[in-house]
Amino acid sequence: MPWLPILLVIHIGLAITLLTPSLLLPFALRTRRATVDSDNRFVQLLLRMQDRGTLVIGLGVAITGIVLILVLGYRLATQTWLLVALAIYAVDLAIAFFIQRPSLHRLVGIRAAWDDEVWRARARRQRYISYAMAGLVATIGFLMSTKPELW
Repeated sequence: MPWLPILLVIHIGLAITLLTPSLLLPFALRTRRATVDSDNRFVQLLLRMQDRGTLVIGLGVAITGIVLILVLGYRLATQTWLLVALAIYAVDLAIAFFIQRPSLHRLVGIRAAWDDEVWRARARRQRYISYAMAGLVATIGFLMSTKPELW
């Protein structure tokens, strides 16, 4: 049984899981109950993943990525679509960890009133960032499915 496809599926799954809290938590803010004391199990899972799971999942992505690089070797540099996809993923991770995550921590800890326009504007901004991040993930998916020859 070839183990490269299995390793690739694990790597892609972990890479998506690493971004999932930053992509989905802003949409939980619409309910104004996306706080640490929320009763919603999905929100609690996303909060735990973002607080405690990031290191473990990130290590999994790094380890499986290194193994894939070792297996692919020089072929990695010949697949320009893959290099572009890796660059886009690095940008997406930077957005998630340096922009989205700190802003989400500030919003999640605050219970806003229904008429709090400042809170609503900040939550809306976080959703727009999530849309941009999802667009980047979709671009990576497009590159992976079409494998275009870029240069």
